[in-house]
Amino acid sequence: MPGSQSWRDGIEGATLRIAQTEHSPLRVLAGPGTGKTFALMRRILRLIQAGVAPRRILVSTFTRTAAKDLERELGRLGAPGVDDVRAGTLHAVCFSILSQAAVLAITGRTPRPLMDFETRFLLQDLSGGAFGGVRACNRRLLAFSAAWARLQSDDPGWLQDDIDRRVSQALMRWLSFHQAMLIGELVPVTLSYLRNNPNCQERTQFRHVLVDEYQDLNRAEQVLLDLLAGNASITVVGDENQSIYAFKYAHPEGIEEFGQCHADTLDENLSECRRCPGTVVQMANALILNSTGHSRRQLAPFPGNPAGEVHIVQWQDMGHEAGGLARFIQSRVASGSAPPGSVLVLAPRRQFGYAIRNALRDLQVPAHSFFNEEELDGNPNDLSECSAQEMFTLLCLLADPDDRVALRCWCGFGSDSLRQLPWAKLIDRCSATGQSPRQFLEQLVSGQASLPRSAQLLERFTSPTQKLAALTGLSGQALLDALYPDGQDWAEPFRALAGSIEEPDFGALALVQHLRSAIAQPELPTDVDYVRVMSLHKSKGLTTDLVVVTGCLEGLMPHVDQDQPLAGQEKALEEQRRLFYVAITRCRQTLVLSYVNYLPRAQAHRMRARVGRGGPPLLAPTTASRFFAHLGNHRPSPVSGQTFLSTTLPASSR
Repeated sequence: MPGSQSWRDGIEGATLRIAQTEHSPLRVLAGPGTGKTFALMRRILRLIQAGVAPRRILVSTFTRTAAKDLERELGRLGAPGVDDVRAGTLHAVCFSILSQAAVLAITGRTPRPLMDFETRFLLQDLSGGAFGGVRACNRRLLAFSAAWARLQSDDPGWLQDDIDRRVSQALMRWLSFHQAMLIGELVPVTLSYLRNNPNCQERTQFRHVLVDEYQDLNRAEQVLLDLLAGNASITVVGDENQSIYAFKYAHPEGIEEFGQCHADTLDENLSECRRCPGTVVQMANALILNSTGHSRRQLAPFPGNPAGEVHIVQWQDMGHEAGGLARFIQSRVASGSAPPGSVLVLAPRRQFGYAIRNALRDLQVPAHSFFNEEELDGNPNDLSECSAQEMFTLLCLLADPDDRVALRCWCGFGSDSLRQLPWAKLIDRCSATGQSPRQFLEQLVSGQASLPRSAQLLERFTSPTQKLAALTGLSGQALLDALYPDGQDWAEPFRALAGSIEEPDFGALALVQHLRSAIAQPELPTDVDYVRVMSLHKSKGLTTDLVVVTGCLEGLMPHVDQDQPLAGQEKALEEQRRLFYVAITRCRQTLVLSYVNYLPRAQAHRMRARVGRGGPPLLAPTTASRFFAHLGNHRPSPVSGQTFLSTTLPASSR
């Protein structure tokens, strides 16, 4: 916790003013490293000291990791009853509300969540005709999870056009038939429940609602929290300069315009950055000053912090970059200046991250990567790429042979269309007869029923029979070894995740539930002894001594879809600027910004990097990120990878 008395006095002054205005809405604008967590802790402690029952305090966090950190910090306060403060993600709060009110049971919905790779099958089944392709359907799916409120000015919960209406109907048919839910459904369903039940106890349960990372909430989530705070005071904490979730329809205007929606709002501004070195603070300020947004608040460098160490490095290609950065990190680890757990590698595409992770491991530096559902990487169209997805699906079928989502995936693997058409015919037949997909497929196998062009569907359906028979009756380590063999690279992440199951004789159901939760909603570790490699989005909330940002190329950072209208491209550019701002303000001591001369042309196309013509065979020349020019005159000049290593590595290691 920050040690400067003047800094503490500033925070204490803010929290004292908060305590004196208990019933007014409060907005705390807190830049990176300015003591947001400390301010939240002091606010909660003052409320408890003022006699507020801890169980009447709700703290909404953006991630499970933040919730765990908050619970740990609350425990350290030592205030009576502090463990009763309700702290968790908004999705966790929604699931609790829906469970207590039996909303899902009453409406007949099955809380079987879809993983990302399973959602790909849903999108394929929805695509076509007026709905457009998979990408267009995914945009509608995200809007559905935002209760159709795409803009900050939208009223959530209302369909906006005929295609939205038809997509919503088709989506609900698919989910109902497959007895499943989207994790993103929790907010719209809870919002509808709270709106339609003004007498429900959840709307009067809390006296104080505190919301962290408010800038990353979409309009539906904001309205839901307002309903929970209907008879309570609401405090929101965030930073419009760190709003990075437009893909789920969260906008910086949410926190900028908070006072317009909440009368008599009081404001506090935390701007002194204790975390970052002076040079990084100056670079971050210059970056944000180039924004076209309404608010371009600046950080104030903490007087006691050093200038820090910043490098901008260009490498010949990804191989040289991965090897060179791994050697640099290894040297810092060996010298003791940056233990592995204090090193963070951020990548806009996982290919960059994987290359550096593997190079570190080759040098005996422990490193782990954290990307969205990376354990289930692979192309479901290609059986050679989806071993992890297939085995997870097999586990789902072992736990529940009638798992309709798992059956849909299993029957669709290995097909360019994921066997969309025959599965649609199967749905129609089952909907007409009332049979389950498994029952109907078994009739097809026995010849008691027929379905045109279903031969490949039946072949896939019957293929796991022997595998499932061999797995039946296994539990614990024997089950894990059979599903995820030791020594297989693709299986290692699952074996590691299963290691935290407390019951040694776990069965298939316990294993699949544990894996599903750990993969879909991971708790990003903060107290570790290895280098963490992750996306820029996942770094939000983290602080480390040494930060490496790789892939700083046009088309990747920033990544702007050129097919969007100009206004959409400009908004995307501003969000990418804020994402870069988040990335560079994670460090306490050293920052390395890295990019390459060339990318393999095929890989560059898949990454959607911006490349030029010419270059060596199969390689494409790249362009450095435009954001380098926005870092101000305090940024260092770029150097080659060779120069970087010659000036930063010990002579014995060059």
